[in-house]
Order: sequence, then structure tokens, then C-alpha cells
Amino acid sequence: MAPSLFFSSVVDNYNYEHLQLTENWCLQVHCTRRFYENFVPSFTIYDVECPDHSFRKFTDDGQYLISFSRNNQDLIVYRPTWFSFSCKEEDCSSHDLPVKAKRFESFFTKLYCITLASCNELICKDFFLSMENNQFGLFATSTPQIHDAPANGGAIQGVPFIEKITFHLVRLEDGVILDEKVFHNDFINLTNNMGVFLYDDLLAIVSLRYQTIHVLQIRESGNLVDVRAIGSFCHEDDELFLNSNSQVENGLQQNQPNQGNSLLSGIKQRLLSFIFRGIWNEETDQIVRIQCLKKKFYFHFQDYVDLIIWKVQFLDRHHLLIKFGSVDGGVSRNADQHPAFFAVYNMETTEVVAYYQNSADELYFLFEQFCDHFHATSRNSMYMNFISSHSNNIYALDQLRSIKNKAGSLSQFVKKILASLPFSCQSQSPSPYFDQSLFRYDEKLISATDRHRQSTDHPIKFISRRQPHTLKFKIKPGPEAGSMDGRTKRISSFLFHPFLPLALSIQQTLFLQPAVVNIHFRR
Repeated sequence: MAPSLFFSSVVDNYNYEHLQLTENWCLQVHCTRRFYENFVPSFTIYDVECPDHSFRKFTDDGQYLISFSRNNQDLIVYRPTWFSFSCKEEDCSSHDLPVKAKRFESFFTKLYCITLASCNELICKDFFLSMENNQFGLFATSTPQIHDAPANGGAIQGVPFIEKITFHLVRLEDGVILDEKVFHNDFINLTNNMGVFLYDDLLAIVSLRYQTIHVLQIRESGNLVDVRAIGSFCHEDDELFLNSNSQVENGLQQNQPNQGNSLLSGIKQRLLSFIFRGIWNEETDQIVRIQCLKKKFYFHFQDYVDLIIWKVQFLDRHHLLIKFGSVDGGVSRNADQHPAFFAVYNMETTEVVAYYQNSADELYFLFEQFCDHFHATSRNSMYMNFISSHSNNIYALDQLRSIKNKAGSLSQFVKKILASLPFSCQSQSPSPYFDQSLFRYDEKLISATDRHRQSTDHPIKFISRRQPHTLKFKIKPGPEAGSMDGRTKRISSFLFHPFLPLALSIQQTLFLQPAVVNIHFRR
């Protein structure tokens, strides 16, 4: 199937299934937007007395606040509660809050604290995924990363080494650890959930070191069950078939020297076959066809062979979007400068059904028109989803096209935009206060994307879209009077509740000083 036809068919099916719900849904969203436009966090408690934890995020149902101990050993989970206090005056809003109301415990109730890390492992504080029903949370612990490790047992040279990585499936209600999945002598990129993707009950874990995509299912019973491993083999019986043939060949060629295993991995063979067939079908003349194969395929053959899997995401329950690139780009913090390729892989048929370079105009067009499909969020979400993209929000689209018009090179612009693919799982806040149809704000200082930002002493303003000159609310991280030391580099993170006018701003320095936590809420 042609790449564009594949994506078009997926999108058509999606649109057909949601056609009958569109009218009611649009009315509901419109009413909810008008509500949140005026229901905003209007008050800030600065430098709140709170436990010295690393606060990670709210779950998407708003029931839990996830945090970790500073020594990265313990998981601490809180439940958001709305503070209350008594006031005997007629106009309570003009009075200061009581001292007790300004404490962290007035807004959050501690549910439990459990130890996740053992021995020499530490919690990966940048990693956390929650199931759609928010019944389970997935956490990770690991031993320290080792560079310059020898590439033994089929490992990729140049990829770091972690002795032990453990994934913990925790029942969020009471903190019971239901199951664990351990990887030994491997490397999985856990920063901002990059190496793991959750879609409904399916989990994809990318082993960079051994170039394997492990697909697991999270059962309702709380078990992690292996479904398939995509890498060296694509079908479940591939290894058995190859081993049986290897025994026959060894019996026929006992007198020949052993040349070692020179077979390409199953996923690499699928990719090369798709590229070969695509070039073959471009031309009908046999001579021209051979010339094209020499120029476009055989000349770059070793480059294709050297590609490794960088990142993976689900497009639906059957298709994966896989990003390939060089070894250097796979372990680099900034992979934007490295060449990359995208492939759509059907797990059921084990076929590559689409392939693009990271400068492909066709892929950019699909990304611009159908960006929401790349997020691959479940269609059964129970909470309102206000995540803005250039395929569902005219303001985001205008912003993208403005950047495109200002770009000096279209090819470089496309590469920069497509560098975000595949999307990291659960990396954006569903809070309505990030809805670009409601508010305008400086995305260099704050956005729905789960990332640390360079801090500022000035309040971050949220301006109404309907009333362009009306300030709706402000979020100011750090001390109320600002920082006394302008030379110290400070970073901020923002945790917004998914539907309440409640947010945490956390400002910290690079010198492990206690963080300054502010609570922003509607008084």
C-alpha cells in the first residue's frame, strides 16, 4: 500500500467512526471552553512549606499527584484536595489566608510512600506512565549508566550499558506493586518517556542496545505479559525456522570455515525490501531500473544496514511508527542534526507499509493535516482533552505557517518540525489553560509540553483570545520578590491539574538547593 494511501485510510476510518459524535462533542467543548475562560487560577501562595520531594505530574484523571523522594528511592503519592477555612467577616476575599491554609497539606493529602528502588538502583524520576483508567502507574528504576561498554552478544557498538532496568506496575489506589519487568545489560532511554510508549493496554519498550521492540500487554489483573519482540525476528517462529535451516547447512558444509552470522535482523530486512521494491517500481524500463537501483539503493546499501532504531510509537493497535538513524543520533541528547528515517510497520503482517526520509514533504503534509493522529491517544478518554495542535487549532496552525514562511530553507524547516516524531508518550498536559483557543501565552516560558524551562522573574501572562487585550491570570515561578542572585541559573517546571484551576510552579537551581514551590489556585 502506498504511504499516503495508508495514512488516508486510517484517517478516513477515524473520521467515519466519530462523525455521529462530532456535533454534540463540539457543543460540549464550546460550553466548557467558555467556562474555563473565566474559571482561572487567580491567587498564588509563594514558597509553600512542602516536603522536599521531586514532584513529577498529576495523573490525567486528577486523582493523584506523583512525586519521588530526593534520594530517588521512594514513590510518594498525594491526592489533591481543595483547602477550606472558616471566616467570620462579611468580605472574606479581602482578608489574608490563615497560616494553616498556606501549607502544602492544605491542598494535598498523602496517600502512601513505598520504596521502589533496591540495592544500587535509583528511580528514573523523568519517567512515569499511567493507564487510561488511571488504575495502574508504570515506574522505572535502574543502576547507573556505563559508557564505552563492550558490544557483546549482538549489542550495538557505541550504545551505553545499564546493568539492570526494572519497570514496576503499581496500583495507584494503594501503592501495591503488582508486577515487574526486568532488563539486564541493556539500554532503554527513559528520559521524558522517550523509550517507552503506552497505547490502551499495549506497551512498547525499545531496547537501543539490542535493537529490539518489546511489546507487552498490561492485563486488568495487573500483570505485564510479553506479546512479541520485534527486532532480530518478526514472526514468533522465525528463530526456530532459522535454527533448523542452520543445522541442515552445517551438516552439508562441515568442511567449510565458519564465516559467522552475517544475517541482517528481521526488521532491517523488511525495511531494505520495502526500499528496494519502491525503487524497483519507480521505473518500467529494465535498464533505467537497474541504474536507479545502483544509484539509490546499492550505493547507499551500507548506510541502510547501519541504521538503528531510535524511537517508536503506536499509531493504532497494529501499526508502529519507527524512527531509524545513526548510532550517534540514537544516544545523543540532540538528534536533530543527524539524518533520520521513518517507517510504518504492521505488527500483524510484519510488513513495512510506508517509509520516509526526515525531509519528506509528503510526511510533513500528513503531519500538518493529521497531527492529532500521531499523538495516538485513546478514543475512550473520560476527561476533556484540550491539547492544541496545528490540525485542531487555527492559532497553532497560523503559528506553524508563520515559522514556515520565515524559514530560510524548506528542507531544514521540515527536518526541524519532523524531529518531534515519534511523539513521546503522555508528554503533554491536558489542562484547559493551555488551550490556544482560550489563551495566548509565551511558549518559550510555559507550554503544555512536559519540559523544564528557563526561569524568569517576571509573571507569565495568559491573555484572552476572545478579548485580545484582557489579562485573565498570571503564573509567577520562584519567590514573590524575585531572585536575589541574578547570576544563578534557574529552571522551572509547571504541573497543572487536568481540570481544576490548580497548578504548581517549581523553581530550582543546578546546585541541589531546595526548590521554591508556589501553588496557584482560584480563591
